[in-house]
Amino acid sequence: MVDWLTSLPPAVLVVGGLLLALLVAAVARIGVRMLVPVEERDRVPQIVTPLMPTLGAAFAIFAALSLASEAGYLRAAEGLVSDEAAAASRLAWAATSPRVQSEPIHAALLDYLQTTRVKEWKSPAAASGDDPATAHAIARLERTVRTEAARPAVGSTTGTELVVSLDELTNSRRARIAAASREVPTLYVVTLVVSGLALIVNSGALVFRSSLRTSLLVAGVASVVGLSLALLFALSAPWSGPLIVSGHPLDSVIGDLKSGFFHSGSWAAGAISTPTVDHRPGRTSGCTVPPLRRGAVRGQGAREHRHDGAVCPAVNTVPNCRQLGRE
Repeated sequence: MVDWLTSLPPAVLVVGGLLLALLVAAVARIGVRMLVPVEERDRVPQIVTPLMPTLGAAFAIFAALSLASEAGYLRAAEGLVSDEAAAASRLAWAATSPRVQSEPIHAALLDYLQTTRVKEWKSPAAASGDDPATAHAIARLERTVRTEAARPAVGSTTGTELVVSLDELTNSRRARIAAASREVPTLYVVTLVVSGLALIVNSGALVFRSSLRTSLLVAGVASVVGLSLALLFALSAPWSGPLIVSGHPLDSVIGDLKSGFFHSGSWAAGAISTPTVDHRPGRTSGCTVPPLRRGAVRGQGAREHRHDGAVCPAVNTVPNCRQLGRE
């Protein structure tokens, strides 16, 4: 029953909650007139009036705790998606390391992300993780990355980075599936619904002697209860309900893989060149610094360049070796 309610569209939840709450209030008002004997009707306000603060406080506490918990769960779900996207991006960048064949890894990663968004996002497979297409895609990605990481030409450092990035991606997927399988306890929902209905019935009984226009004041209480319950059901299932967690972080990685962003930013495709330098005195031309590789720090390491057959220290390590145009 709870799963069916959480799968309804937002408009249906809002309209249904309001109609149900208003209907209960009307039935309570009419029911008191029909069921309570005439000689006992004077006692009804004496009984229901003290109950209003208690029932109102009980429902307010339950509703506040429930909504805060579900809103926090929705934020946590969005954080899991961001972690998975970050792991996918890290794997894509690791595949651009020197001597790594990035095309097969990027193709397998793109296939996995696209299959996840189509087959494993909003469906029963989101909570079970047993979609065959997604399982095939993740298996292909595992084989591709681990085969590439095991090649001797790649090296142990790069191979370890590839495997660690892959493990981080699969761990993020498992965390997402575990979060999607979570359900709101039925007893918790029943308690909240009963407390809300009791508040509405008590409000309707309080105005059973009033005119129809005066009784409309109870509609405010009924509306708050109905909207609170609708919001609770909307937030309770971020993987299968009306408020689906955003897949934009994964879509961004998919777009980057399709556009070749990781290839265009690859450090393996080339190096960063530094400006040509001269040596004072003499300003002899033709002295250049070899390209900087990723992670290199100017003025550190054994970076050297040659000039007229002689070895010269790197820029900024010798006072008279400066960039052209700067004294």
